[in-house]
Amino acid sequence: MQLNLKPKKRLLTRMFLTSLSIIALVGFGLAWMVNILHAQNSYNEETAKLIAEIPQVAAELREHDLIPDTSAWLEENSTKQPYVMASCDDTFKQIWTSALAVDRGLFDICERFNQIRDEVPPYYLNMNDNRGYFAYLLSVDIATIHYNLLVLKDAEKIEQESTKFAKRTYLRLALVLALALLLLVSAAYWGMQPLARMRNELKAIIQGKSRSLSKGYPVELEGITQALNELMRQSREQQQRYQNAMNDLAHSLKTRLAAVHAITDDEQLDRKELCEKVMEQVSQMDHLVKYQLKRAMLGRKGLKKEMTYIAPLVDQLAQMLFKVYRDKNVHFTAAINENLTFPGEQGDLMELVGNLMENAFRLCISTVKVSASANKYQLEILVEDDGLGVEDALKQKIIQRGVRADTQSSGQGIGLAVCNEIVDSYGGTLSIETSALEGASFRITIPLA
Repeated sequence: MQLNLKPKKRLLTRMFLTSLSIIALVGFGLAWMVNILHAQNSYNEETAKLIAEIPQVAAELREHDLIPDTSAWLEENSTKQPYVMASCDDTFKQIWTSALAVDRGLFDICERFNQIRDEVPPYYLNMNDNRGYFAYLLSVDIATIHYNLLVLKDAEKIEQESTKFAKRTYLRLALVLALALLLLVSAAYWGMQPLARMRNELKAIIQGKSRSLSKGYPVELEGITQALNELMRQSREQQQRYQNAMNDLAHSLKTRLAAVHAITDDEQLDRKELCEKVMEQVSQMDHLVKYQLKRAMLGRKGLKKEMTYIAPLVDQLAQMLFKVYRDKNVHFTAAINENLTFPGEQGDLMELVGNLMENAFRLCISTVKVSASANKYQLEILVEDDGLGVEDALKQKIIQRGVRADTQSSGQGIGLAVCNEIVDSYGGTLSIETSALEGASFRITIPLA
């Protein structure tokens, strides 16, 4: 048995890693910039402090007779503080070294500083006493004399302060990252909640507990939910078309099979006539099967529109029904012009008129009449019988699938529903009235424009 150890791809993981990478990159970049700015700010503060201590610097210069004793403010400077200091000329050649710098053997301060003076401060020097120093350049005029003074400060204390500041900075950054991670997780689960809701609703649809996705999704998901709902609607419609087509096919074949039985039981027909009549019914059944399968795939509105002559088809249906209901001796009349056509497929006309005529033959007492007429605007087909008619309370119900007016005989109650669907697909109307024969009258009106 082979184990699949490959981790599953998760959208949340990708979002976490990407977002955290961006936050960390920006955060550490800001921390690095803060540390640089802090070092530069410390350098500037120290420089300003040294400028404030120029009287003490001048006092040390005075002790070495580098400046004349003509400044009264030197008398006020009583603090003796030695400096690691050097004086440089304009080419940064060392021309004087303070006593403390001499004690430490630092005779090349200016030359070393000259190598790094074009860099961004703070200036850090490694001297030959194995110590690190931060160098501060003071360009001052003392007693009308210009001095390039380099004052060195021991880097250890300053570096300790910088390290302490950097630790505090990165600690704050860690806290910010932790808070950002918490907010990111909350935002991710909040943002993914509609997808989890969609998953649960799709499971409910699969289990048959729901028919479509609910509304109220974010704008970014509305297109997906609408597309899924439309796809499911089309799937249901296609499934319903197949179911209706199979029911309609069974209903249509039932009448043809009854006609075949009646033909085979007719002793007046010789073998040739019997075969011709049976093959005629088989041909109609074959046409109905192809028609219903095509309708199941395309729907009624997807069928190719053509013109079908009404009179021959009505006569053909009547001959079949005479065989089925030969015991009733039905008197049938048809008032249809030979050139009158139906604006649709032969299968539609056969289903439409065939269902109405079959009901009329079955429910009549002795008479059935079919008539048709047309003008430039509409076609009208009328199927009448002299039976008991249809009660007013049932006239709108019996055109629904599964509802039957005649509960005494067997049937599925889909014939009139099929007729209504066909008429509706052509933009027409099917109305149930009382016939002049005192039975039921089914009036079909189909626009021709």
